[in-house]
Parts: sequence; C-alpha cells; structure tokens
Amino acid sequence: MNTKSRKFSNSSVFYIFILLALSIQLSSCSSTKKIRKQNINQVVNTAKSYRGTPYRYGGTTRSGIDCSALIYHSFASVGVTMPRTSEEQSKIGKKIAERNLEKGDVVFFATGKRRRQVTHAGIVTETTKGQVWFIHSSTSLGVTEDNLNNKYWSKAYLFGRRVF
Repeated sequence: MNTKSRKFSNSSVFYIFILLALSIQLSSCSSTKKIRKQNINQVVNTAKSYRGTPYRYGGTTRSGIDCSALIYHSFASVGVTMPRTSEEQSKIGKKIAERNLEKGDVVFFATGKRRRQVTHAGIVTETTKGQVWFIHSSTSLGVTEDNLNNKYWSKAYLFGRRVF
C-alpha cells in the first residue's frame, strides 16, 4: 500500500467515526425525551394506583399513606429516590412557574397556619386548557385528584418543581 492510499484509508475511518458519533449524539436527544416521557407516565401511573388509599399521617403503605410517601413511592418506581418529607422534597429539582407546569411535576402547598411553609405536596397528572390536575393524599378523602384552580388549592399553592 502506498502512502496516498494509506492516507485515504485513515481519513475515511476518521470521517466514518465522526459521522457515527454525530448520529449517536443526535439520536440520543429523541431517546432521552422518550425515556423521560416513559418515566413521567410511570410516576403518574404509580401514584394513580394508590387512588382510594386512605390518608394516614406518616403512613407509607396501601393501608394508609400521606402525601410525601405517595411522591416517594411514585418516583421510586422509576429509580428516583426522593426525601421522605414534603418540605425536603420541595428542594429537589428545578423550580417551575405555575403556567409551565407539566405532567409529572411536583406541586407544593402551605395548608397549615404558616403561609409560606411547605406542608403538602402532589404530582401533576394532567394539564389541559389552563387546568392543572394533581394527585395527592388528602386528609379527608385519601389519595385523590384535584384541580389546582380549585379555590382552596389555588390559595394554598406555593410552587412547582420538575424532578427530571
């Protein structure tokens, strides 16, 4: 093999390598979005599987669960370890404006006497036409879905976070 043909071979291998690396990089964007969507659906479906479970302060099972345990178990279903309390959970992820909430985001509320202290949390299950639905463990109804536009919840709402 002469020098010219060897140069051509080396440069061809180099270009093939670059094209391969580029195609992997570009395809990973769509696969990352697909994996994120699958994870979000799994989180929401896990939370929905607890519907009707009664509320129990500190509860972590299907015989009784509180709001932070619902979030803890839902995210654990996709391998994400969340803290055990809603106050600690409120520090995880990226803060999201209410108008930008999406399915899978975690919403936080101040339902106690302290107006700015996180005391309750839920997971967004659906956003349509300006309506935000979230699932949570209510002290009176157990695990249920509510609308963020509801007078009680809109008044208690603090902020949302996107975990992934």
